[in-house]
Amino acid sequence: MLKLAWTWTNPSSWICYALIFLIPEPHDLMLQTLLSLDARLTARLRLPSEHSRWWAPAVFLAHSGDSWLWMSGFLLLWLVGNPPLRRWAVFFAVAVGIQALSIFALKQTIRRQRPPGEWGTLYRNFDPHSFPSGHATRAFLLAVLAAGNGPTWLSLVLAFWAPLVSLARVATGVHYLSDIAAGAILGLLMGGAFLAAQPTLSTMLSFLF
Repeated sequence: MLKLAWTWTNPSSWICYALIFLIPEPHDLMLQTLLSLDARLTARLRLPSEHSRWWAPAVFLAHSGDSWLWMSGFLLLWLVGNPPLRRWAVFFAVAVGIQALSIFALKQTIRRQRPPGEWGTLYRNFDPHSFPSGHATRAFLLAVLAAGNGPTWLSLVLAFWAPLVSLARVATGVHYLSDIAAGAILGLLMGGAFLAAQPTLSTMLSFLF
């Protein structure tokens, strides 16, 4: 948005106006400043090339948050686990499923394009929008759910893993820093909401245990 700035060409006249310049609206200027800062910080965190020694670990971490991978794990756990593990798998799977649909809807509404780059063709072709990061949201959601359900070792592992996955998404060039920051916040909030609703969900889904 641009704001028109006018002045009198003749102070004694109420008829003659002259447009002397165009200035951005304050909120637009602030947004441009934040986006510029976001781009600069993102560039600093991004790996320079696929030949970097950190590239392979970053790719592994970036993929480790894929929804299909976690959903496959939950399905396997449901198939071979005992009743407590089946209950755990169902609850986590429902949470991740709702998270994925919610983030997809947000991305389709906001429609921020991913950073330019070549890696991550699958993401770029089938999920070209980047804000907020679904991987960051999912990682922090899982960390919160693990903290509320145990065991302790898994809680610690996922608490350490979640920020690494998020940063790997920036390092490999498929997200801006603000994407993962927003995703982390949403993941924490959604995790808290699901833990609060866990007794009700467990009752509703008991036929799956």
